[in-house]
This record gives sequence, structure tokens and C-alpha cells, in this order.
Amino acid sequence: MTVRTRFAPSPTGFLHIGGLRTALFCWLYARRHAGEFILRIEDTDLERSTTAAIQQILDGMEWAGLVHDAGPFYQTRRFDRYKEVIEEMLASGSAYHCYCSKEELEQMRAAQIARGEKPRYDGRWRERTDSLPGVSPVVRFKNPLAGEVVVDDVVHGRVVFQNIELDDLIIARSDGTPTYNFCVVVDDMDMQITHVIRGDDHLNNTPRQLNMLLALGARPPVYAHLPMILGSDGTKLSKRHGAVSVLQYRDDGFLPEAVLNYLVRLGWSYGDQEIFTIEEMVRLFDIRDVNKSASAFDAEKLAWLNQQHMMRAPAARIVPVLRSQLEREGIQTSNDAQLEEIVLAQRERAKTVREMALNSTFFFRPPMAYDEKAVRKHVTADVLALLAQASVELNRLQAWSAPAIHELISGLATGKGISLGKLAQPIRLAVCGGTVSPPIDATLAILGKAETLSRLAKALGVWGA
Repeated sequence: MTVRTRFAPSPTGFLHIGGLRTALFCWLYARRHAGEFILRIEDTDLERSTTAAIQQILDGMEWAGLVHDAGPFYQTRRFDRYKEVIEEMLASGSAYHCYCSKEELEQMRAAQIARGEKPRYDGRWRERTDSLPGVSPVVRFKNPLAGEVVVDDVVHGRVVFQNIELDDLIIARSDGTPTYNFCVVVDDMDMQITHVIRGDDHLNNTPRQLNMLLALGARPPVYAHLPMILGSDGTKLSKRHGAVSVLQYRDDGFLPEAVLNYLVRLGWSYGDQEIFTIEEMVRLFDIRDVNKSASAFDAEKLAWLNQQHMMRAPAARIVPVLRSQLEREGIQTSNDAQLEEIVLAQRERAKTVREMALNSTFFFRPPMAYDEKAVRKHVTADVLALLAQASVELNRLQAWSAPAIHELISGLATGKGISLGKLAQPIRLAVCGGTVSPPIDATLAILGKAETLSRLAKALGVWGA
């Protein structure tokens, strides 16, 4: 049997971090078992589904690298198939027409509540064969009246539901459009889904779906319902915790492999290992090891993991991400070699590529002003003279490299009997405008000789040398 999993988001909003974790677990399980991962867009909510949300889901999945083997399949394009199955169920007697009006259902509900009963459809049209002229009926699934539904959930274990607690679900509305739970059943059956991995907010849907699958003569899939992701304060995950669009993490400079690494650890572990490559996740992940307790989202932990991935990745991997972030700041560059040098110099100083880009704009834009407090502290008459000498010596330097630059600046400082920092900080101020940058030798090496000398000359002119 070929393992087939599916990720089936509803395009009524953006793809968020919880949805991406579900997609990841489905993708990992399929990849580990050499199976197939299917993308299905459950867009039957015609009022709330939007093309923008669909595109955001597709873009988010592409950014994360969770490539699907089949799809995307759209439920709205399968209405003929759903209608066909509904007709089969009506003919077999596993479904029936219900002509109850909205007012009648409300009266039924009110009476049940008044009697202290659980409000539910009472099946009054279940065995009727007549109709009401001029009334468009809904179609209901004839749920078994007795017995129990057992869900052997991979995460939660054995979960038992009593059929008497399940009323007859509407599977087609009065306008003929199919409902969510019914479409899911037909899709999982037709697409031969072997493992349904989804959030545990769907667990209560499972007994109804199981009963419909059995009524259709289909083999039910294995179910695994994932625990919720909570905010760091233990409450439902919201925007203030990190429940934003997956693409927001892209825009904020997170690497997809770092985000996936973080998500795989929300509910799953492999010993004490914290950092995983994609290949390691595929090899080690097992849905049976997922914890059924809810996990807390920790933005600081995600940022730490992102920095770890930035530091471990080849610099060339970060270059296109850095270029994209710089472009957001209006900086265009095609110099890959320079960007690789910036990555190597800056990645221990930033937790995201966004932060790295913002810290690195000075490489591409000469300072328009200088930190006045730092100038008063670091630029004296003696320093100005030494800066002028450094500029001359740097101009004579033939091999423009970090080691050569370091040797030159260190030699000048030693010759004057001062520490390296006493000279490095004024030079940094001159070329960056402030006192924060990578080591001065790496900074000047990345800037290049001509740009370094130009900035030194400008600073000396401003400071009165």
C-alpha cells in the first residue's frame, strides 16, 4: 500500500503557523514512507473563500519547500462528483431528503433546550418518503442510531463516540451545494488517502466521517489528530504570539528550513536534538512519537533556531535572501561575492536575514551623518592626525584583504602606543557613521579600497583634518 497523505486548508484566511505544521507533518510522513503528499483546497465555503487566500497558501507552501505530488485539487471543481455520490446515497437509503424549514428547526431546538436535552436534529424526515411541493430540501446522512464509533487515533489513542449522540448530518444544502464534512469524505475516498493528519479541532468530525466512509463501502484512513499550538502564555495562539501569515516570516527574514525545524519540535522530539536539517527530519520523523499535549509557541526560540541555521548554512544559501531583503530597502546589487562576505561577517550578529540586511545598509550607502556622541568621544586632534596617516597607508596597500588591513591598522596603533580599538572606532565612525559593524578589517575589506578611502576623506573633511 502506498502511503498517501493530504494537506487540505480552507482558503478563508492566510496560511498560518499551525497550518504549516500540519502540512509539514503530512509531508514528512509521506516522504519517510516513500509515499505521496497531496494538496487539496477545501473551498466549499463560497462566501468566505478568496482567490487571494488560495494564492497565499500556494505561495506559503512553495516558500516552505513542501512540494506536493498531486494537486492542488479544488473542491469547487468537484461538485459533479459530489452530486453523483449524493444520488447514490439517496438511492441506497443511506441518505434522505429533509424538508424542515429554518423556523421548524429553531422550534425543535428551543423545545429540546427547554426539556434540558442536547439540541440536535430529531430525524423526523428520516423514514418519510413524501415531499413538500415548492420546498427545496436538504439532504441528510442517515447516521446509525445505535452502537459506537471507535477512532484508533495515532496521537490520542482509542477515542469512542456513541452514535446516539450524533444526529443526521446535512450533506447537501437546499441549493444543492455539498457541505464540508461530506466533501472531505468523498475526497479522501477518491484520492485513496491512507493517513489523515490534521489538527485535533477536527477530532469531533471524525466519527461522522467514519460512518459515511463505511456507508460508502470505503476503507477508512488512519487518523492522527495533532495537538494545538498555544501562545507562550498558554492561551489560544493569536497574532501577538506569532499566528501571522507564513509569508510574514519570509518577509521578516526567517529561513524556511529554520521555521520547519522549529515547527517539527512543537509536539515531536528525537532525544535532545534541537537542530535538524530537512533530510534529518524526513529520516527521523514518526507520527507515532507526536505528543498529545498542546505546545507553546516561543518566538525567541524560533529566532535562535533561525540564527543557528544561518550560521550553519553555506553563505551562498543566504545570498538570495539577503539580496531580497536589501531590495526592500531600495538597495540593488548583483555582487554575489560581496554579499557572501557580508553574510560571513554579519550572521553571528543577527537572528534574521532581515536584521542582517538592516545592519548592512552602510556597505551600500555612505553615511549622511555621524553619531555626534561617538565623534566627541573617539575623534580627537591626535586621532585626526592618525586617521589621515591611516588613509595614506591604506592607499598604498597593494593586497586589499582583511589580514593585510588588520596588520596595517594594528601596526599604526602599536606605533602610537594605543590600543587597536582607539584607532578602529574612529575609522568605523568614518566609514559607517556609527560604532557598530563587523571587525574593522572585515568591514573595510568588504567596502573595498576606493569606497573606504572616499569615506575616510569625507569624514576627515567634516571633522576638520
